[in-house]
Amino acid sequence: MDYQAVINGLIIGFSIAAPVGPIGVLCIRRTLTQGRWSGLVSGLGAATADALYGCLAAFGITFISNLLVQQQLWLRLFGGLFLCFLGVRTITSKPSEKDCPNKSKGLVRDFGSTFLLTLTNPLTILSFAGIFAGLGLANASGDYAYAAFLVLSVFGGSALWWLILSSSVSLANRKVTSGSLRWINIVSGIVILGFGVFVLGSTML
Repeated sequence: MDYQAVINGLIIGFSIAAPVGPIGVLCIRRTLTQGRWSGLVSGLGAATADALYGCLAAFGITFISNLLVQQQLWLRLFGGLFLCFLGVRTITSKPSEKDCPNKSKGLVRDFGSTFLLTLTNPLTILSFAGIFAGLGLANASGDYAYAAFLVLSVFGGSALWWLILSSSVSLANRKVTSGSLRWINIVSGIVILGFGVFVLGSTML
């Protein structure tokens, strides 16, 4: 095992996941309102997308990455609309007093939504490309074993952040009342909607 690849990947994955954006807000909100598993699975959806983009950067798949960058206008438009949809849905949703009868289906939806949101953010691939190039890791001289360990570690670093975040937030979940859950939905929904409006606005520039 190439331990340097593991260390580099963990640092990159953790660093890219840690800044709190719409995915972070969504993860926090789902942890508070639906439980730690919902928040963690939401984070893992983003971590999977991070690993996919890390794969493009590590293996030097420039054709796909360039295509994504070229289509960033449509990606940002779709991502912004999706964020606005999630924001409005969050604001209008009512806190559930009972556990969801089909929890597995809800977890799949949680995973899919954050995976899709992360994929539609062209800044993700640009961040990975910049970091990998800056550290001299892009297309590591045909060393596919090194690149594979790097990509897996990127996923591990990103997943570690979401585990820490969802676990920390879940500790406060015991103190959250049904009344405060409503306000959590409203505030987080407004923040997510704000991100969506900002992304849509940036497509006009």
